[in-house]
Amino acid sequence: MATLKHISSKNSDYTAIETYLVYQHDAFTGKPLLDEQGKPKLRDSYLLDTLECGDFSFATACLLANRKYGKNTQHGDIKSHQYIISFDPRDAADNGLTMEKAQALGLKFCEENFPGHPAIVCTHPDGHNHSGNIHVHIVIGSIRTRKVERKPYMQKPRDWREGMKHSSTAQTMRHLRVEVMELCEGAGLYQIDLLNGSKERVSEAEYWARRRGQLKLDRENAALLAAGQQPTQTKFETAKEILRKQITDVLDNATNFEDFSDRLMRQYGIAVKESRGCLSYLPAGRTKFIRAKHLGDKFDKAAVLSTLQANTERKPKAQFKQDTIGKLVDIQAKLKQGKGIGYERWAKKHNLKAMAQTLILLEEKGLTDEDALDQRIAELDTKFHDSLAVVKDLEGRMKVNKELRYQVAAYASTKSVAQQLKAAKRPAAFEEQHRAELTAHRAAAAYFKANDIAKLPSPKKLEAEYAQLASEKAKFYEQYKEAKEELLKLKDAKQNVALFFREDERTQHHER
Repeated sequence: MATLKHISSKNSDYTAIETYLVYQHDAFTGKPLLDEQGKPKLRDSYLLDTLECGDFSFATACLLANRKYGKNTQHGDIKSHQYIISFDPRDAADNGLTMEKAQALGLKFCEENFPGHPAIVCTHPDGHNHSGNIHVHIVIGSIRTRKVERKPYMQKPRDWREGMKHSSTAQTMRHLRVEVMELCEGAGLYQIDLLNGSKERVSEAEYWARRRGQLKLDRENAALLAAGQQPTQTKFETAKEILRKQITDVLDNATNFEDFSDRLMRQYGIAVKESRGCLSYLPAGRTKFIRAKHLGDKFDKAAVLSTLQANTERKPKAQFKQDTIGKLVDIQAKLKQGKGIGYERWAKKHNLKAMAQTLILLEEKGLTDEDALDQRIAELDTKFHDSLAVVKDLEGRMKVNKELRYQVAAYASTKSVAQQLKAAKRPAAFEEQHRAELTAHRAAAAYFKANDIAKLPSPKKLEAEYAQLASEKAKFYEQYKEAKEELLKLKDAKQNVALFFREDERTQHHER
């Protein structure tokens, strides 16, 4: 699952960000780490490219843009924006993600979404938590240095005109999250629905509070161990983490909202209230409620009521284990192809191991009966094809939506030129001078006519519709992948069982 994070900076020292990307820094203080000679230490591994900087460095290109357009002269002006795409740690092993591939994806993302802005694209192999998550930093100067083609997601002139500043609005972030989801799917990487939030939302401030608290606790525990005492706590938890655990503990057992609120107060002294359709929680010892949105989507009203309803109809969900099983080898067929006795010995050991894995899988799934196995395979095959059909349908609707947004944007941006043509004293000369704009305007008008569109839809509504389609696609794509994975495993298991008994019959016949 790739995540997207945005950071805006008011720092006028544009070299600082490149220094951070290239050299090692202390995770807590942000200060560069020095070697024995007192010089900054380079990072062990990174890839860095610049875009839209010409023959200059990123810092120089940004400073020249500021001077040319007379902007970013005040201390409070946002000088640059940083977007971080962090990939799932599993992508490296499972999907072949490398730093080079991540860098290429980052460059493509930057070119498509931040055209005209001086930019740095830098890939690191790991993050602060050392989980092995390859991630890409995309840093752009806030000023666009050239006019760019208006794209469907661009709603205001500042989004495409030269000399205008980039603005990271809620609409911009929604568009970029959709782009990250599409980027991951196209590259065959793990992904989540970035449009509907996270079950447990950890802010930047809470993340670093957790890191600092853990560091302090580790130091205290080290002192205790040195004194011959055993630490009582090894993992630091923030107040919000503890609150999430307490709410989750109650939520797993409550069956209605009254029961939920009573249990929270009785077990943990937590008060819960509803205001304007939103829940807030007040832990013991606090005077100010904490809104559910600051804890995560799992704790808002809709999710809580949904969980409570599910608890009243509690049904254990079968969990499918992702353990892989090996395929049995047709030993007799391989021997006929010329394989030797060494291969035969290896194949027998391999088949025993693969058959053991197969039996464990079938027993865990309760599919040791052949009819039950066939029925489950048929169900998964139907789910697989149905989910794939929905994904393809949503992709088609997204494509139509994207084309319509493009034509609406083109028509709106060239409408004034078409109106000027009607009042031009020399229409032929005006036509020649504005041929590109008029051609785009007429092409858009022809598109609307061909598709029986009399009234142009709102660009904002089209953008929201596209985001909703992308969200639905992500959901069904996950269903498609899950069904496909289980289906392939069970088909392999069925094939293994059939081949095992066929080999067993061959052995018995040979012995007779």
